[in-house]
Amino acid sequence: MDEHPGIVFVEGPAGRRPALASRRGLDVWQVISTLHDNDGNVGDTADVLRLPESEVRGALAYYADYRGEIDDWIRTNDELFEQGAAAAKRQHEAARR
Repeated sequence: MDEHPGIVFVEGPAGRRPALASRRGLDVWQVISTLHDNDGNVGDTADVLRLPESEVRGALAYYADYRGEIDDWIRTNDELFEQGAAAAKRQHEAARR
């Protein structure tokens, strides 16, 4: 945490993960995923997440040093989202028959 001020670690059902200290409900992977969705534009990402650009840059600095870890969180989240979407679709189709 000394190397990356503004980043803390939080425990949850999915394990220990890095998050923004000022917004403990916002994980670094979420900031980076949003940054990717905004073509790497820090200002746009800050606007979408309603954060100061300095916090987006802090998450980006952590990502630069621990890219594999954050990419794993992003990949896991994407997989869980797809599984949930597929389950919802199956349930919707089952309800209509």
